[in-house]
Amino acid sequence: MPDIKIRAKLSGDETTVKCLMSHPMETGLRKDSKTGELVPAHFIQEVVGKYKDQVVMTASWSGGVSKNPYLSFKFKGGAVGDPIEIAWTDNKGESSSASDTIS
Repeated sequence: MPDIKIRAKLSGDETTVKCLMSHPMETGLRKDSKTGELVPAHFIQEVVGKYKDQVVMTASWSGGVSKNPYLSFKFKGGAVGDPIEIAWTDNKGESSSASDTIS
């Protein structure tokens, strides 16, 4: 099942968010070794990072991103204990989200 591991750490006035997303990230170009059929495309299209319900990062992806992608970004602001949320939506309409507090 899709899963996101997230960590957010404050250093000075900058918060660093790191997350690991479990997802197959199929391009639609790989052939199944047993059947020879193309494996259907299945990849994350959009990732959104929110701080206190305000969007601080948006990423638009395609099939060129590796399986179980890792993402790291920084933003100015944040305080220890404040909420951070990461959410993604893929090309099949599936989605997942996770939240953490800044440490």
